[in-house]
Formats: sequence, C-alpha cells, structure tokens
Amino acid sequence: MSKKLHLTLACGDYEIVRALMDGSVKPDGIELTVLTNMNSDIRHWRMIRNREFDVCELSMSNYLLAKDTGQPLTAIPVFLHRRFRHGFIFLNATKGIEKPPDLIGRKVGLRTFQVTSNLWIRGILEHDYQVPHKKMNWFTQDEEDVEFTPSKDLVLQRIQPGKNVVKMLLDGNLDALIHPELIQPILDRDKGVRRLFENYKELELDYFRRTGIFPIMHTTAIKQEIVDQYPWVATNLMQAFDRAKEIAYERMENPRRVPLAWFSHALEEQEEILGKDPWVYGLGGANRKNLETLIQYSYEQGLIRSRIPTEELFVKSTQG
Repeated sequence: MSKKLHLTLACGDYEIVRALMDGSVKPDGIELTVLTNMNSDIRHWRMIRNREFDVCELSMSNYLLAKDTGQPLTAIPVFLHRRFRHGFIFLNATKGIEKPPDLIGRKVGLRTFQVTSNLWIRGILEHDYQVPHKKMNWFTQDEEDVEFTPSKDLVLQRIQPGKNVVKMLLDGNLDALIHPELIQPILDRDKGVRRLFENYKELELDYFRRTGIFPIMHTTAIKQEIVDQYPWVATNLMQAFDRAKEIAYERMENPRRVPLAWFSHALEEQEEILGKDPWVYGLGGANRKNLETLIQYSYEQGLIRSRIPTEELFVKSTQG
C-alpha cells in the first residue's frame, strides 16, 4: 500500500465538512486529521502566531495581513464561513443613536480591529452610509492576531486588561459595539442594548441584491512549504472540499435532519435569493468581487500596505 501524506486540518464543525471529518470523503493521497474542538479565535491565533496546523480555516482579514507581511502561507479558494453583518452593530439604548451617521464621534468597542467581521462592517458603514471609520473612536479588547501599525489619524486604543467590551457597552462606557457574534444582552433581550439596524435582514437582502456579495469571512490556508514540496495537495484538497459540500447539500434535502419547523421554507427562500450553492468555492466572478471588496476595505483602513492582487492570494493550480 502506498504511503499517504499525513496533514492536520483545523476548521469549524460545519455540515459542509462533515464528510471530511467522518472520513467518508478522503482527499486523494492525503490522510487528514481534522481538528474542530476550538473556537475560531483560538484557531486563528494558533495558526498565525505558531503555525500549528498544516491546513487551517483562517480569518480572511488575518490572511491578508499575513500575506502583506510575508508570512509563508498560501490558500485555496475554499470559503467555509460567510455571514451577512448588518445585524452585528449593537448600541447602548440610552445614547440617542438612531441612524448610522450618529456613530460619528462616538466610542465604539471591538474585540479586535483586524477581525474580518469588523472589517466588513466598517467598510459597509463607510461606503453605504457615509460613516468614515476615522471619524469614530475605537476601543479594542484583545491583542491583534497580526502586529500592525495603525494609521496616525486613526483613533484606536486598547482597553485596560480585565475589562470587557460587552460590559462596557451595558454600563454606558461605550456608545456602540461591533462584534463577530451575537452578544449575550441581545440573546437575553436586555432592554439596555439594541441593534443599530433592527431590520437587518431586509438590509442584508438589499445589500446582496445590489452587490452580489455574501460576505466571505474565512479562507483555507496551507503552509507554503507543503505546497512547494507537494504541488498536487492544493488541487486534491479542493476536490475533497467540493465533494464534502455536495454531500452536505444532499443531506439537507431531507428536512427531518434539522429540528426546525419551517426549515424547508427557509431553505427554499435561501435558494431563491442566493442560488443553489451560496458557499461556492473558487475564483469565479462573485467570489472575485467579494474578495476585491475586502482587499479594498483592508487597504483603506490601513491594515495592508498595498492592494494585493487576488491571484497572488491563492495557489495558481486551483484557480480554475
């Protein structure tokens, strides 16, 4: 029996990778150890700072910074996480913020400045709602994954160790908070906190219809030395990810698998709006526009020093 290349893959526990996790799909010539028992913050940190995995689902914003600073990583255009972001701007309900321009001059909290969700939201606020990111006062909670030097005219400071941006929002020490996940006060229906966009789904539908963008959050990064030594790895992984996603879609055709009363209706609605394959991989037109928009935002917000051509981000053999 020929020996397979053993690689570690760190990613989220998603339906679209379940076939890779349970071994029903195996990349040709590769033996995968799939690691899912960590949240995305830990996974990204461990890959960017310590290069602990051979293949890793990685924050797209972090990946742009890694490429900009010359880290030995490349990627395949497999985007395991996407999410619309209009519903993740939270407000202290007593601060009198009613519309996006009211954020100008306000104190806005973040977990980190770099995280992809925040990059998207700042770009959308700036381009769609005329709220420049340099006209707000930013307060971050955690250390950035990739070291960078903020623009001189960007008001950005780290809060004191031990403080929490969600609590600061509740206490009124912050006017607003942009967060990658739903915060607990929203889940608890705390009247002291609300969304900037209560009709976020309508706005997200309009955003997609206008732009064709279903925002990419994460890409799939590979250590450069693996691709250099085994050029076939990228293509074989792409094929395996594609097949795993096809199996996920086939499973989702059975509504009994998901304990939601109107799941079939939600799936039909999604297909009508986003098409049959919302998680499409590769560098087709929709994904290219998606990526070029994020690159533009990253450059405008001072995270990367130049606009990296999309082709330079991904292994060339996978571009078809």
